Amino acid sequence: MTVGLTLAAAEWGGEFEGSLDDINSLFSFPALFWEDVAGGALAVNRTILIAWFMTLVAMTILVLATRNPQVVPGKLQSLIEMLVDFVRGIAIDIIGPKGHRYVPILTTFFVFILFMNLAKLTPFLMLPPTSRIAFPLFLAGLTWLIYVGAGIKEQGFVHYFSELLFPPGVPKALYVILTPIELISNLILRPFTLMVRLFANMAAGHILVVITLVTIHVFLPSFPVGWTVGVIALIAAPLVFAFELVIIGLQAYIFIMLASVYIGSSVEPAH
Repeated sequence: MTVGLTLAAAEWGGEFEGSLDDINSLFSFPALFWEDVAGGALAVNRTILIAWFMTLVAMTILVLATRNPQVVPGKLQSLIEMLVDFVRGIAIDIIGPKGHRYVPILTTFFVFILFMNLAKLTPFLMLPPTSRIAFPLFLAGLTWLIYVGAGIKEQGFVHYFSELLFPPGVPKALYVILTPIELISNLILRPFTLMVRLFANMAAGHILVVITLVTIHVFLPSFPVGWTVGVIALIAAPLVFAFELVIIGLQAYIFIMLASVYIGSSVEPAH
């Protein structure tokens, strides 16, 4: 779509003289260093650098907020305490009293996803690492390990998987159909949907932001033919950014909410 916009601008009187990149260039970046180490397995590209930078920013904020806690908290400490209370409320409401022990990991998930997503709108970065499938895959896989591990710890290996695959109160004849459904639903579809939901929203949002900025860059200088298109895109840009900001926070919230649901179903099967 970006290529189509630039071509249209050139035909409609634009002054665009740059090269047209493939749409994959929005997500694929060459290795910057360590490309030849371990067959490229340790290669670092722009996405990894952005992830490191945003992680450093998040860690710095958390350290500054908690290194000298006060009884009467300042603004930054209050903000972090509100964040932890927010996640704790979700964990307790969904998981139950045992949710307290999962607040640290859920808070980590929330902060990590939030800051990775914020890179989408951060000047000079403009790329969320979560728009690369590896990051949502890792987070979904870790969530899978947590809720399966929680189920085994709370119920025992045999009891957990027997309850999971053979729900009580169901006629035995239905297990032929129900057991494969439960297996796929609980052990495959749950992490898969977690991964795809986060990845798809961040990838689509990244493309939307890029299209908006490219439209402004290409059409606005093309006076008088394409100038109006550029003005419309310029006016729409704050709305696009505001919409994406909502999506950024919403996706972090949805991820920990669903993770809490999955943990709760493992810790308390009746849930």
